[in-house]
Amino acid sequence: MRVTVVGSGFVGQTTAMRLLERGLGDVVLIDIVEGLPQGLALDLRQSAPVVGFEPDITGTNDYADTAGSDVVVITAGFPRQPGMSRMDLLGKNAGIVREVVERVVPGSPNAILIVVTNPLDEMTYLAADVSGFPKERVMGMAGVLDSARLRAFIAEELGVSPLVVDAITLGSHGESMVPLPRHATVDGKPLVELVDEETLERLYARTRDAGAEIVGLLKKGSAYYAPSASVVNMVDAVAGRHDDVLPVCAWCTGQYGIDEIYVGVPVRLSSGGVREIVELDLNDDELAALRRAAEGIRAKCADLANL
Repeated sequence: MRVTVVGSGFVGQTTAMRLLERGLGDVVLIDIVEGLPQGLALDLRQSAPVVGFEPDITGTNDYADTAGSDVVVITAGFPRQPGMSRMDLLGKNAGIVREVVERVVPGSPNAILIVVTNPLDEMTYLAADVSGFPKERVMGMAGVLDSARLRAFIAEELGVSPLVVDAITLGSHGESMVPLPRHATVDGKPLVELVDEETLERLYARTRDAGAEIVGLLKKGSAYYAPSASVVNMVDAVAGRHDDVLPVCAWCTGQYGIDEIYVGVPVRLSSGGVREIVELDLNDDELAALRRAAEGIRAKCADLANL
């Protein structure tokens, strides 16, 4: 497998490192800043004898070097700053994502695109539109991250290992995140039997605001360890290393009563991208929240045409 990571900020460089250390394939790290991806690639290559990985990494400023990629991960864009919402980045990052897609597609016409740039749902829609790719080959990373954050917070709340917590979030990345308490368990026990409603709401609120919490603490920049781990989990699935159901920003064609828009839903991935959208048993309230999230994304995507 050949994976291109566009953008060598903290998310991009950490993603590249995780891909190499997992042995997922050769990596191309590309950025507009001269010398930055080359220096990072050199540093990562020198870690290979210590860590024990064999795939190669190329640092470049030239999109010609990305040709033949099986997967392209788009992390390029302005990060959030304290006080900024994800939607504040819409105008700033739309131009960046558009240019990235236009430059990467000619050399890798069969690639799968995984969008990480915020605002996630809208940038995924834009990448699909600009690329002209089949919609199943363009997706966004958000639900894997939000679900991981929720699982971590539940584990912290209950004093258990995060490995025994199972939870999933759907919908939009941000304010319209849709948690599914009925589908959450701790060591096989339903979460709703272990905590009260007030605790649930507190955990969900912290998950929705988790990115902003980290931005506020860091002062400069935003999260990258959990986002990069989430991206690589998706690449693992594309590579066929697991068949887990993952919450991914994917194109719906009638599932959950949602049609022709990108929104966070449970999927199974394969070498062709989104192989299947899994339809969980949702109650009326959960379905309504998911559909509201989808319509909110649709409205914001319409704004892209005016940029």
